[in-house]
Amino acid sequence: MRIVLLGAPGSGKGTQAQKLMAERDIPQISTGDLLRAAVASGSALGKRARAAMDAGELVSDDIVLGIIRERLGQPDTGNGFILDGFPRNSAQAEALEAVLADIGQQLDAAVLMDVDPDVLMKRLVGRRTCSKTGKLLNIYFSPKSELDAVIAEGGELIQRADDNEATIGNRLEVYRAQTEPLIEFYRGRGLLRTVNAEGSIDDVYARLLSAVGG
Repeated sequence: MRIVLLGAPGSGKGTQAQKLMAERDIPQISTGDLLRAAVASGSALGKRARAAMDAGELVSDDIVLGIIRERLGQPDTGNGFILDGFPRNSAQAEALEAVLADIGQQLDAAVLMDVDPDVLMKRLVGRRTCSKTGKLLNIYFSPKSELDAVIAEGGELIQRADDNEATIGNRLEVYRAQTEPLIEFYRGRGLLRTVNAEGSIDDVYARLLSAVGG
């Protein structure tokens, strides 16, 4: 199973990728994690990435693709992989195709985790953390009994500073502008699978498996 996960912030990509990893024994390949690991390792690509970061610049696509290529060559990708966070635009998708072709692999699907924009906003703006336990809750979706229990036990429901409508609205706008064109890109390749990502984690996971022929 070689898939790209697509979806806006708050669409549940990370949660579903973790379930796939655990049940199918395939790695989730996150570009953020890869870059941090490359920098920490001091590899040639890692040094180039660090230089860009230290200069306050974006890490170039060729460096990211080089790191992804190295990662896809590791033994644990034999059963497949889940690409999360890359590609972010059509140019990166084309470059990824070339890398995969060069190493004799190809994608099975690009899975779009589809969530209504209003639900996305509530998922992100409504996030709260219990000050005592660190448990993540949501003022719109968590059971009222769980929210009340935090207060009853002397805790607070803490909102992250960047979980506000203005910041999240900007993140969603960046997603729409940069990443949504990938939907048409992969639809044109016959690889797009759309999953209704609203509802319980288990229900969404069942839809995801169905979409990828699992």
